[in-house]
Amino acid sequence: MIKILVTNDDGIDSVGIHALADAMRKIGDVFVIAPAEEMSAISHALTLNAPLSYKKMDDRQYKIFGTPSDCVYLGIVNIMKDRPDLVVSGINSGCNMADDITYSGTVAAAIEGTILGVPSISFSLFGNPPTHFNEAAPWCGTIAASVLENKLPRPTLLNVNLPDGDIKGYRMTRLGVRRYSQNVDEIRDPRGKSYYWIGGERAEWDHIEGSDYSAVKEGYVSITPLHLDLTDYKFLKEIEKWNFKNPTA
Repeated sequence: MIKILVTNDDGIDSVGIHALADAMRKIGDVFVIAPAEEMSAISHALTLNAPLSYKKMDDRQYKIFGTPSDCVYLGIVNIMKDRPDLVVSGINSGCNMADDITYSGTVAAAIEGTILGVPSISFSLFGNPPTHFNEAAPWCGTIAASVLENKLPRPTLLNVNLPDGDIKGYRMTRLGVRRYSQNVDEIRDPRGKSYYWIGGERAEWDHIEGSDYSAVKEGYVSITPLHLDLTDYKFLKEIEKWNFKNPTA
């Protein structure tokens, strides 16, 4: 029996994770192991300097008092008796495209699964806020089934973004470019002490042919393969020509 670990960064009570879990149950035995509360933009944080705990909701559902990456690590190493065949993360409320992936707890959960040697996929639904999770879920199921059938090379994962509404089909894509506004709002509390809200909600997208953003905006599911080797091999050849002086010589 195929075993699937389902997680997210929106929290175990989110609409998206329930839609994703239902889609995965048509494929295999599903374990929902997700954060107790929202952990958006937590990236790939692991809880290393504090104890972790979880609450067992039932035999197939666990609420973790930690990050999405904690959920995947605990799920694979401790909670699930048998190693999962697949890790799926989402369906995130909002897109995770372009530079978003460096912040995303949704994508980070899939990265953690990949690091631990399990084929992994992250799913996100474009919209502010998105609403058509149940319509997107069957696409998650078919993509997951294809990954199980065809396998992923290590260390590669899939980052999938879906339109919020009618879906025309799918496209294989590259990461796009998203430009956030750079601002910090300073606010004073009733006692006069300053606190801050980091900006970045306002964003502009570069319309790049073949990018994830272009595909989703045109009504297609964007499927982007991500590789964990971040080495810039092209520049590596150039930087080898640089002459770094030995400061101790």
